Amino acid sequence: MRSLLVVHNHPTAAERLEFVASRQQLPEAVLRAAGYTVATARGQEQARQRIAEADALILDLPIPQIETWSRSVLDWKVVPILWWCSQATATLSVEACEDGVMADGVLGASMLPTEIHWTLQFGAKQCFERQQWHLERRQLLAKIEERKWIDMAKGILCEVKNITETEAYDILRKQAMNERKRLVDVAASIVNVYNLLQEQKQGRSKR
Repeated sequence: MRSLLVVHNHPTAAERLEFVASRQQLPEAVLRAAGYTVATARGQEQARQRIAEADALILDLPIPQIETWSRSVLDWKVVPILWWCSQATATLSVEACEDGVMADGVLGASMLPTEIHWTLQFGAKQCFERQQWHLERRQLLAKIEERKWIDMAKGILCEVKNITETEAYDILRKQAMNERKRLVDVAASIVNVYNLLQEQKQGRSKR
């Protein structure tokens, strides 16, 4: 991990000079001194253009802004996201300290290069573990959704054909094989057709 992208809350040159004059070190200066290649961005459009080359994103922003940024970044690229804690960002973040923060670590100007290195390494590990957890969660929810369609289709077949659930499942499985479709797609088709027929039947009964 050598290339970093810093997003900071010093949008103008004047504000950046004022920041330096206050004896606070800019994160890009600290990170470059630690041996990293650092690019900066002053907004989401700039960040989106420059994120491709970055191994990690450093947000020099108040905590309340981190969630919005993190969700946007995840649409562009999976990278570790770390918060740069400074006097300015910490002061603006007091009220949000109890909120769930979507960050993989915290960096600051007082850290030694070795501390920065290991914070980034652990942040990367946490980032990709979180992504794996999200993937497994999506897969589990997809399986639950598939099971719902299959169970509904079995119930319809049991009712219409007066058969057992085992027999209904065999029918679904054989139809899926014959049509070279996924079992859930066959099940969803049966449920949708059945619901459509029921709606038509109810419509005729109201006339």
